[in-house]
Amino acid sequence: MRRIRNIAVVSLSRGIIGEPYVRFEVDIALRRLEDYGLNVRFMPHALKGLEYVKAHPEKRAEDLLQAFRDPDIDMILCAIGGDDTYRLLPWLFDHSELADAVTDKVFLGFSDTTVNHLMLHKVGLRSFYGQAFLPDVGELGPEMLPYTRKYFEELIRTGRIREITPSDVWYEQRACFTPDQAGRPLPVHPDHGYELLQGPPVFSGKILGGCIDTLYDIFDGELYADMPALCRKYRLFPDAEDWKGRILLLESSEEKPAPAKYRRALEYLRGAGVFDAVSGVLVGKPMDNTYAEEYRKLLVKVIGRPELPVVFNLNIGHALPRCIIPFGVDAVVDTEKQSIRFEY
Repeated sequence: MRRIRNIAVVSLSRGIIGEPYVRFEVDIALRRLEDYGLNVRFMPHALKGLEYVKAHPEKRAEDLLQAFRDPDIDMILCAIGGDDTYRLLPWLFDHSELADAVTDKVFLGFSDTTVNHLMLHKVGLRSFYGQAFLPDVGELGPEMLPYTRKYFEELIRTGRIREITPSDVWYEQRACFTPDQAGRPLPVHPDHGYELLQGPPVFSGKILGGCIDTLYDIFDGELYADMPALCRKYRLFPDAEDWKGRILLLESSEEKPAPAKYRRALEYLRGAGVFDAVSGVLVGKPMDNTYAEEYRKLLVKVIGRPELPVVFNLNIGHALPRCIIPFGVDAVVDTEKQSIRFEY
């Protein structure tokens, strides 16, 4: 990969960056990107606002395809997450649109963007999970959180992530996002690194996965009744054979799913044969440490394979700060060295 120079911002799940009340956050993020010497382009429908973006999944798909086709764009950066990017499926797969458009670019996003990562996995593109334009580059504190910034800078400098190690601290989520919060630091607490819940301390494989809430929605129609059927139609979720030897990444959303829902999500994954196929499981730190102990116990109990490595408390996903994890790259997890290395 080459150094990133031109970034396209896309709103694939939610159009909030087009709303006037977040313009000050958009300006913060844009200024920081420009300070890196980056050229930033908002794709044509990214700033259309919540209602337009929600009503026009075909336009969201059009923006993504255009960004992949444009030879000048080096990186596609998701604005934020959301909850309905599955609705892009027909416009990306009915006539092999995504497969025909995809080119070797950096794609970065998290949360509901889990669905987009699975789409890109279907067409054979590596992608990067863990950060987004508004919540990370546009962090309201005096600067990007240092741990978050470290990995973002590595990605734009090299187009790769070579190794991730734990953060020494974690931050509480900001209670509100009004203009008076600009420049205010977040409450901070010491952190303790990766926790091996079970299994051997060293294992390897290509990582794939994402937000467990979104994975739950792929199987369960509680949020959107048509989502499971549409995901089955386009075979979005990889089959058990595809999971063989991979490492599953799971992280939980800002909705802080109750233990009963978390259990159900794990049961869906178990029923799909994921835990019988993978070489290990990586689990992100829950936001504000909510339900951390309950999640630890459920992971061990529901997975039901004591020999399968399960590592908890990664700084990935919705808890702050956030690293970036490459999908589709050979990874070696070493909990004794507190390191995950990527081999290109």
